[in-house]
Amino acid sequence: MARRAYWKGFLRLSLVSCPIALFPATSEREKIRFHQINRKTGDRIRYVKVDAETGKQVDNEGIIKGYEKKKGEYIPVEPEELEAVAIESRHTIEIDEFVPREEIDELYLANPYYIVPDGDAGTQAFAVIRDGIEKKGMVGIGRIVFTTREHTIALEARGKGILGMTLRYPYEVRDERNYFDDIPSERVTKDMLDLAAHIIKTKSGHFNPKKFEDHYEQALKDLLRKKDRGEKIEVPQDREPAKVINLMEALRRSAKGENAIALHARRRRRVDHRRGARKTRSPARHRKAG
Repeated sequence: MARRAYWKGFLRLSLVSCPIALFPATSEREKIRFHQINRKTGDRIRYVKVDAETGKQVDNEGIIKGYEKKKGEYIPVEPEELEAVAIESRHTIEIDEFVPREEIDELYLANPYYIVPDGDAGTQAFAVIRDGIEKKGMVGIGRIVFTTREHTIALEARGKGILGMTLRYPYEVRDERNYFDDIPSERVTKDMLDLAAHIIKTKSGHFNPKKFEDHYEQALKDLLRKKDRGEKIEVPQDREPAKVINLMEALRRSAKGENAIALHARRRRRVDHRRGARKTRSPARHRKAG
């Protein structure tokens, strides 16, 4: 199936510009989704728009936007009035400045997009901008308009293309102090910290998204297969609440358990290594002359 661009326009760095196409870098279409259906008939539920007070259905022509300034009181806004404040859709990402990547707080990162050349005419200009960004090790900051909303977008080289990441505005990011300031200060002893550090060390590895498993999605697929075959679904019983144990004891048990797992893994690797070594040896053996 041909890829359909989410947005098309131009990428400009000073006087250098090129046509580009932008595609969402992530997707949730593969996830299982449910519709609401009538339990008795099995038919899908359809929603209609009705007046909250009169209960009468309203057609699309009779619906406008409204801002609720206080409970139950709205400021109506006509479509042409919204057009008066609509940002001009320039269809151009103008790179305004460059900043170090490490200075961008993760809280501001929103949605990722792949940016590629749109056609053969601008591939060289695209490569110049991409390679220039990569050489400086910086992130370009620009602006892009989706429908009527303007977004700030960060651009960085990625492989043969460019990764664009829309950024949240400061008013969209909540102040962490509103959540963290009430956390009480606890004294952590050296023994506790050493045990925790040891557990973390035994669990340390490298980032590998291939290991990620969506257990809930898999359980949903199993459920649907069983339902489709007409099997009865057994509802699990309520689990007993976890027992509260001493924190230091929990850390010791955890460390002991992780040590056992790590030891088993090392033994397993040694066994696999020996087996591999045996397979590389020649199986032929010479018999002594009788």
